[in-house]
Amino acid sequence: MKFTPQQIALISIATIAAFMGTFLISSVNIALPRIEHEFNLTAIELSWTITSFLLATAILLVPIGRWADINGVFKTYKAGIVIFTLASLACGWVQHGFWFIVFRFIQGIGAAFTNATGTAILVSAFPPQYRGRVLGISVSGVYLGLATGPFVGGIITQYAGWRILFYMSAVIGIIIAFLAFRILKDATKDHPTTHEKFSYTESLIYMAGLILLVYGSSKIPHMAGWLMMTAGIITLLIFWIIENRSAHPLFDTRLFTHNRLFAYSNLAALINYSATYSIVFMLSLYLQKIKGLQPRDAGAILVTQPLIMAAFSPITGRLSDKIQPHLLASLGMLMCSIGLFVLSFLSSNFPTGLILAVLVWLGCGFALFSSPNMNTIMSSVEKTQYGVASAMASTMRVVGQIISMTFIIIFFALIIGNKAIDMASPLQFLNITKYSFLLFSAICILGIYFSYYRGKLHK
Repeated sequence: MKFTPQQIALISIATIAAFMGTFLISSVNIALPRIEHEFNLTAIELSWTITSFLLATAILLVPIGRWADINGVFKTYKAGIVIFTLASLACGWVQHGFWFIVFRFIQGIGAAFTNATGTAILVSAFPPQYRGRVLGISVSGVYLGLATGPFVGGIITQYAGWRILFYMSAVIGIIIAFLAFRILKDATKDHPTTHEKFSYTESLIYMAGLILLVYGSSKIPHMAGWLMMTAGIITLLIFWIIENRSAHPLFDTRLFTHNRLFAYSNLAALINYSATYSIVFMLSLYLQKIKGLQPRDAGAILVTQPLIMAAFSPITGRLSDKIQPHLLASLGMLMCSIGLFVLSFLSSNFPTGLILAVLVWLGCGFALFSSPNMNTIMSSVEKTQYGVASAMASTMRVVGQIISMTFIIIFFALIIGNKAIDMASPLQFLNITKYSFLLFSAICILGIYFSYYRGKLHK
């Protein structure tokens, strides 16, 4: 198939936008020790520089996906680019840790707009037999951002300061905004895919439940944390009951109760991201605090995994158009579980070469899982549900990332309390690393079940 100029423009914008978001996330991970020092943050406050971004994205993805189906995906996508760009500028300028976390939250709002609609735009523009290939290209942008972020971010943080990272993201955002508003202005027609009503009440209930769940997790092991998490679970159960009875639901629950491909693929994604997201966060701290590496050198090591993911994702996406995706994804999940188990043996004299080998292994595993899994999700729904399906897939990813960070927060709270990471002894930090990676390896084993038994995708 020869792509049209409009299709090439869509792929380019979606890929650059995907690169922008993940580049910032991965480069900020390398800068965490410098951010912690400049703002004088505790370990839990430092984790919120990541979690606030993820929380904002998680609570808005499904409502925004539904809004986009009703009001048009392109205008929603453009709004997200503007919000993300302005918030990036603010993060680079802010002088206080509290406001830094606030603007990271606003960045997450912008990311929710683009994540909820980016995949839907691509899927709607290409025939089914090319979805795996196109999604693979887009996913490679995600992993290219993850690949270049640690290395480039490490160099910039060491020689120019971490604030430059946010200014660079703002510049990339301006470029994407220009492409989206000018080049695609006449090339795309933004028609809604459904004319149903948008429910603000159901959206608020859903958002409240997630906020209680995530914020409560940061307060564990205190009783207030457990109470908030319980309240969040109850609120989300009420939301599910309301959705079952709603004439115009925010989210069609039948996608989970009557569509096994969709349900199991999303659960597999949730489990995979819950197990793998904190790898860079923990290894960044390990390499700088235990191994004593500079940000530049730590970034050069961490670039390995996402670079492999970026290289192989287009290939695995194309393979998923020919081979049943559940076979590829299940193999990838198994590889992730093995790699995480090896990382649980990290110590002060753990060979750097072995860390690199494990990161290559994990990169191959994640590439095998991600593109085929997304292809399955988007191919298991009707066109009128593309926005919600794209949003739900992104929600599974972000909620999985939050769960991953929540486990880290719990281990930090239990072992060192509400103190700065610098106050933890090497033994305490290595214990946190050991318990975290053992748990994540076990979680991946559970994910293999949902990945394999989702069933076959009818081409």
